[in-house]
Amino acid sequence: MSAEQLKRSESATVKAIKPSRPAFFDPSTLSWAPWAMEGTYFKLLNVDMKTGGFTMLLKVDPDNAAPVHGHPGAVEVYVVEGEFGYGDDRGGVGAYGYEAAGSVHEPTSPGGTVMFAVAHGPIVGYNDDGSIAGIIDGQSMLALAREHDVAEHLSHL
Repeated sequence: MSAEQLKRSESATVKAIKPSRPAFFDPSTLSWAPWAMEGTYFKLLNVDMKTGGFTMLLKVDPDNAAPVHGHPGAVEVYVVEGEFGYGDDRGGVGAYGYEAAGSVHEPTSPGGTVMFAVAHGPIVGYNDDGSIAGIIDGQSMLALAREHDVAEHLSHL
């Protein structure tokens, strides 16, 4: 963009609009709530009611292997504490991970982990025979957060 174009855009009729709710809140004010499997805890940060996706902090106790599960939508993670991964493909503190839509896996975290995760759709858990054990989506996450009194910041949903 040239200086002239920038100058013209500054005089445009489009004006910033104050959001109807604050953009920021402090997740440390939320308690960890029990999540989908024993030894896992979450802090729900946001829900996308259109896609069934959600954003959360996820804490996993040491030596807690997740069951086989899949992602109809992609998942992005950023490791805050500890590490986790799939076999030799591991991510430690500061690592970013991308799990493509359609991926099915069984992650492990021998020392435990805390991660920031954005699920761009539901998570599907599978039984040993391949049948669906359960589905976790934005609505069920919101219901679980409300059940544990950690959803006040999501009152707009």
